[in-house]
Formats: sequence, C-alpha cells, structure tokens
Amino acid sequence: MSWTRVFVLSLLPALLLLHLFSSEVESAAVKDHSKPPDHKGAARQVFMPESDASSFIKRRSRRSTRYYEIQIEQRVKIAASEQRREYNEEQRTEQEHYVEEVRDEQNERTRETNEQYREYHYDGLSPQYYWFH
Repeated sequence: MSWTRVFVLSLLPALLLLHLFSSEVESAAVKDHSKPPDHKGAARQVFMPESDASSFIKRRSRRSTRYYEIQIEQRVKIAASEQRREYNEEQRTEQEHYVEEVRDEQNERTRETNEQYREYHYDGLSPQYYWFH
C-alpha cells in the first residue's frame, strides 16, 4: 500500500468518532437561563412615544450656544483677514508710488544730463554731422 492510502484509512475512523460525538453536542456556547429573552424591551429601546419624540425635536431644533460662538469667531476672523488685506494693499500701493517717483526722478536726471551734453557739444549744424578727417 502506498502512504496516501494508509493516511486516508487512518483518517476515516477519526472522522467517524468526530461525527458521533458532534451529534450529541448541541452547541459549545454556555447559555444564560437566568433571564428570559425580552423581545419587546428591545423595541421599547428603539421606539419612543409620540409626545417624547415631539418634545425631543422641539428641544433639538434650537441651536446650541457653541454654534453662535463659532459664528462670531468666524466673523472676527473674516474681519481681521479683510483688515490685513486692506493694509497689505495700501502698503503695496505706497511702494508702487514710491518706485514710480524714483523712476521719474531718475529719468528726469538722465534727460537733463543728455540735454546738457547736447548743448555743450553742439557744433551749429542741424542735424549734427561728425566729420572725421
């Protein structure tokens, strides 16, 4: 005999014994018989009388004070953000004006320097000609 046949034949009696004992055992869990099962109690926990439900809804329809505190806090943050945005915009505008004034002054100085150079080096000819001989 091959080893697989020996193995299968040795498992058969073990399975037979297991089947015989399993039919006698109903379940492995220990049952608690101290309280009878109350199916209506579970329903009472889920459902409530109509009067209790309406009072619950009336109470819950009002918002908590925390909600209003959060709303006020958000308004304060939005106002601070708006002030910060306006301040930054004002600073940026001032900087742009300053840069523009500096640029204008520089252009004016450059233009004056060029005019002085032209006046000093003007040879009486219009347009200017340079003779190299």
